[in-house]
Amino acid sequence: MGEPHIRYVASRDGVNIAYWAEGEGRTVIHMPPMPWSHLQVEWEGERQRAWYASLLGRCRLVRYDNRGSGLSDRSAGNMALEAHVADLEALVERLGEGPVALIGVSYAAPVAIAFAAAHPELVSHLVLWCGFANATDAHIPALAAMGPMFEADWSLATETIAHALVAGWDAPEEARHFAALMREATDREGTSRFFSAFDTFDVTADLERVTCPVLVLQRRGARVPDPAVSRKLAAAIPGAQLVALEGESVLPWVGNTGLLLATTVDFLGLRQGVAGPSTASNAAAGTLRTILFTDIEAHTAMMQRLGDAEGRTILREHERITREALREFGGSEVKSMGDGFMASFGSAQRALECAIALQRRLTEAAARLPFMLRIRVGLNAGEPIAEDDDLFGASVIAAARIAACAEGGEILVSNVVRELAAGKGFMFAERGETVLRGFDDPVRLFTLRWREA
Repeated sequence: MGEPHIRYVASRDGVNIAYWAEGEGRTVIHMPPMPWSHLQVEWEGERQRAWYASLLGRCRLVRYDNRGSGLSDRSAGNMALEAHVADLEALVERLGEGPVALIGVSYAAPVAIAFAAAHPELVSHLVLWCGFANATDAHIPALAAMGPMFEADWSLATETIAHALVAGWDAPEEARHFAALMREATDREGTSRFFSAFDTFDVTADLERVTCPVLVLQRRGARVPDPAVSRKLAAAIPGAQLVALEGESVLPWVGNTGLLLATTVDFLGLRQGVAGPSTASNAAAGTLRTILFTDIEAHTAMMQRLGDAEGRTILREHERITREALREFGGSEVKSMGDGFMASFGSAQRALECAIALQRRLTEAAARLPFMLRIRVGLNAGEPIAEDDDLFGASVIAAARIAACAEGGEILVSNVVRELAAGKGFMFAERGETVLRGFDDPVRLFTLRWREA
């Protein structure tokens, strides 16, 4: 899709807030990564744009720049919590549709919590991504120690924050892009003004007043916040779910985005909306499908070692090989996540044959590529919910989580896939029982011995 159309809404104190609203279906407001947000610059990032596009295919997605940042009024002097809540109130009123779902990212989490507690009738779901309830829980000694760097070299400060605290050292491309976004979004004075106000943010008393379903998401290796803060936050909100994912980036579009997207979509119940960037078949309700997920091992290390241009060349070769295999074995591409694919098959046998072909062809391709390209493959079967060009449900989430359990070069399958392929000549080795994240009962997993097939 093209660049979204930017609109403006005035907050109660006259500050103009820039936003865009695109897509159809349930309204989901993806709140800004305060204090650094820029609606135009972020759209230039390939993975960030792909993240939004994946959500746009399922809902009416809304993004806005917080006051003092990006395309919103930079001159806004009032950075108090109440002012940010008022901005969100003005936006929701302008959107003019029923309850909205909120995705509160990092420093926007207290604003989302305060809004949900004050307006329970306006919030259907709340997702808190790497969030916290007060400034104390958000305190990062490393960030506080960068005060002198802020004053001496703003450019160096943004690069350091983006690499060390936001994107992660193993995602250099995204770190560089986010550092550039930080510099475009605001200056050192605007950043200092925000954090001076943030020191007073505290919505601890509001947590027990949040009545909508809440999902607290955290990456185990993230520096912001400490994982213990996420556990504390989830425990304080009645009925909140906590899901901890692998990785270190605070940015949702960096790392294992497939599992994060599947978890978020399932929690929000996003079943409506225009077709997204996928070509999955619209299977009738109750149709058995075999779901295949792939994920490139050491994707960020590859990009860091080879650089953006050469790394992208390898990714294009990976995409070509994957799409050729899907066509050959009758698979439907549901979506591409940049570092992996989700696909659907009407036959477990064809899905396994496709997985084997992928591993063999990528192994052969390694001889002519400057990087050992290896993928993790996970397969599960079930009766997913199919709408437009996408698939949803527990069987899809389980397939993504099985892929996350695989090693590079491995094809890992659920017991139901193994049983569906019985008598077809495939050989499996038992991996044992595993409790997949978000599931109560353990599942038996098996490694497909594809090198012997």
